[in-house]
Amino acid sequence: MICVSSCQVFCCCAAKFLLDSRLDPEFVASPLGPSSLRRMPHAQEGDLAPDISLDTDSGEHFQLSSLQGKNVVLYFYPKADTPGCTKEACAFRDNSQRFTKANTVVVGVSPDASKAQAKFKDKFDLPFMLLADVDHKAAEAYGVWKEKSMYGKKYMGIERTTFVIGADGKIRKIFPKVKVEGHAEEVLAAVS
Repeated sequence: MICVSSCQVFCCCAAKFLLDSRLDPEFVASPLGPSSLRRMPHAQEGDLAPDISLDTDSGEHFQLSSLQGKNVVLYFYPKADTPGCTKEACAFRDNSQRFTKANTVVVGVSPDASKAQAKFKDKFDLPFMLLADVDHKAAEAYGVWKEKSMYGKKYMGIERTTFVIGADGKIRKIFPKVKVEGHAEEVLAAVS
């Protein structure tokens, strides 16, 4: 009979865990828990846009690939009905006719539930679809679910980012770490 101590078993499992190629070693000791251990893909310009499937603000099912043949502005924002997110959404709203003329559909995504998205949409009369990414799978697929810090506390959340997706389904332009002021006009210039 072979005797193996619990320490030996733990060390063997920990070594396998560290060597697993799907994990990013810099996050292994992260205090943020297992979700921070997943490697976040980074969508690049020229890549085929990840096809996401989420519920809309009205609770209906939505598949991004259903918009193929149109330009899409897919913008990720941290939280509905907060000052920066409201300003960004209202700027897209105020330019909605110009986006429509450019054969472009605007779609917003945040980790809020459908009910919160509906309330936000109604409150500010937003003419475009908002998607509920409650489990942040879409944000992870696009590489915008990131470690953030506020008042010294670290947490995971959405980094405000906009993707311009062409009619062919490929990412044409990425606007990372968006500054809200003038952003809608900047995006409009990219689709025109």
